[in-house]
Amino acid sequence: MQFTLGIALSPLKQLGELARTAEECGFTSIALPDSLFYMKSAAAKYPYTADGSRFWGADTPWVDPLIGATAMAAVTTRLRFYTNVLKLGSRNPLLLARQVGSVANLSNNRFGFGVGIGWAPEEFEWCGQPYARRGARVDEMIEVIKLALGGGMVEYHGEFYDFDELQISPAPSEPVPFYIGGHTDVALRRAARVGDGWTSAMMTFAELTGTIGKLDALRAEFGRSEIPFEIQAVCVDKAGREGYQDLADAGVTDAIVVPWLFDGIGFDGDLAAKQESLRRFAEKYIADPIQGRTR
Repeated sequence: MQFTLGIALSPLKQLGELARTAEECGFTSIALPDSLFYMKSAAAKYPYTADGSRFWGADTPWVDPLIGATAMAAVTTRLRFYTNVLKLGSRNPLLLARQVGSVANLSNNRFGFGVGIGWAPEEFEWCGQPYARRGARVDEMIEVIKLALGGGMVEYHGEFYDFDELQISPAPSEPVPFYIGGHTDVALRRAARVGDGWTSAMMTFAELTGTIGKLDALRAEFGRSEIPFEIQAVCVDKAGREGYQDLADAGVTDAIVVPWLFDGIGFDGDLAAKQESLRRFAEKYIADPIQGRTR
């Protein structure tokens, strides 16, 4: 099992040094969250907390994940990056294809595209996109982005997006993996059908194992059981060597962790203290790899 560093809510000036230290310590990836803006009043509840409240405020720092990945890739050589997850529904797929292709090329194919729909009506409507039928529209967006990233002249004629032959160059020299986020049945079916993996928000171990079982069944239904598939998980009730072994045995391929939180250091904590937390974590868990079942 591999370890991904979650850098959500960290000050932007720390990101480059955190990436360098994560690479030195043997972390495989960095997960980058996505938030367009903070609306004072939200029309919908945040779906990944028990009471629907947001755990960040108006002044909490966020970086555009595609720009953040590019900046951190520039100061590293092996570390991978993936969005966890970028909200497709408020964006335009052709513009995203250009951006994702640029990140993939500039990082030497060290980028994975984790995508979701988005939960806040304001992010759709205030960016000029409809909130209605967002799931069906996102399905087309994924098709469009994959098509454009494949290279050569392409055209698309769908219900929501329609364009004649065009080409985005240069195309990435390797396919960009798509990781599908979301906990609903529709999202899991989407992940099993078109994803190279599934990426979670915060879940308990019981919720996680149940979801992995559903994904395995769905992948079999779609005839994709033999295709490699990543499970990137944020598990709120498993830690320590025994806990990470449980995750690996359950089929998790990438555990997303924030080591400084284990040491009582906040998201806005001192950079040097965070780096020491990374080194301690790596010494305990990365130096002696945790083996799991092969997916």
